[in-house]
Amino acid sequence: MKKILAFTLAETLIVMGIIGIVSALTLPNLNSSTGEKEKVAKVKKLYQNLSDAYGRAEAVYGPIDEWFGSDAEAAATNRFADRLTEFMKTSKSCGTTGAGCLSTSNFLNHLGAAPSTNHTMAFKNKTKYTAILADGTSLAMFVNYVNNKFDNAKMYVDIDGPNKGQNRFGVDIFDFSIKDKILYPSYNPDYGMCTQTLDAVDFVEDCSTLWVIKNENLDYLKCVDDLNWETKTSCK
Repeated sequence: MKKILAFTLAETLIVMGIIGIVSALTLPNLNSSTGEKEKVAKVKKLYQNLSDAYGRAEAVYGPIDEWFGSDAEAAATNRFADRLTEFMKTSKSCGTTGAGCLSTSNFLNHLGAAPSTNHTMAFKNKTKYTAILADGTSLAMFVNYVNNKFDNAKMYVDIDGPNKGQNRFGVDIFDFSIKDKILYPSYNPDYGMCTQTLDAVDFVEDCSTLWVIKNENLDYLKCVDDLNWETKTSCK
């Protein structure tokens, strides 16, 4: 008689149990990695699209500091938004009300607490123009005047749209600015500030967009105290 070799039921159950344990340990990390890569890709695409729209708007309307004439700051915001979104694919415009285009929840820092930096207060107190882009991203824009003249423009994006996500800087909220005719992937175009020692709170609020564009990760959410801009740009 031939001897038939086969796994016993107990052996099969043991193997299935091991596979289940390994899957439970690895799948969350894989899902997290995939989600992070999607966010990085989306932020980089938004930067490219904003840069392209801004360049095309200046090609048609001239330098940005010549767009506004005697406009008041609120009117300048509307003019800026109209000219920028003219060259972007939008699915909805909500004007200055924000209703339907922007989450009604307050922006938070990445830890879930109230932000510490001044730009969030400026955002809350400014007249903003809001829209939803074709990919579902919420976009809010406003213009800042200094001495009654255009100084800079700010753009906030919520990559999850108005009804999803955590509304946290560096997690799903990212910001850009136009200063001295240049579009920066940062609220504050002072790169010197961003390249100093990373701080777990203020850095994420002010410089996370620049970090994502330059280093293609969100590792400041995991090991910010171990990172720097030159030699340690990931947790690995």
